[in-house]
Amino acid sequence: QVQLVESGGGLVQAGGSLRLSCAASGLTFSNYDANWYRQAPGKEREFVAVIQWNGKTDYTESVKGRFTISRDSPKKVVYLQMNSLKPEDTATYYCTVRGNWGQGTQVTVSS
Repeated sequence: QVQLVESGGGLVQAGGSLRLSCAASGLTFSNYDANWYRQAPGKEREFVAVIQWNGKTDYTESVKGRFTISRDSPKKVVYLQMNSLKPEDTATYYCTVRGNWGQGTQVTVSS
């Protein structure tokens, strides 16, 4: 059974930083792409970042230069380092691997 558990969310002032973690179990983590998505209240869930099985990364335009996705495959953890946070980054952040989703972690950025 695949399980993804996100952590690291919280309340931060604009300009601050947070690092999200997603711990995976039940799959050979290094074989798959890992993604972060987010969903703000009243909005559709949107793609944030991906790290492919080979380490290649991509980001949605609004977070480029501010967010960094990385992975520790032996530990089965994917990270999202978020710097220079803005109020519009406020959302519930989810990780997803091979169609499986975590429960999400809330990020709130105050102005």
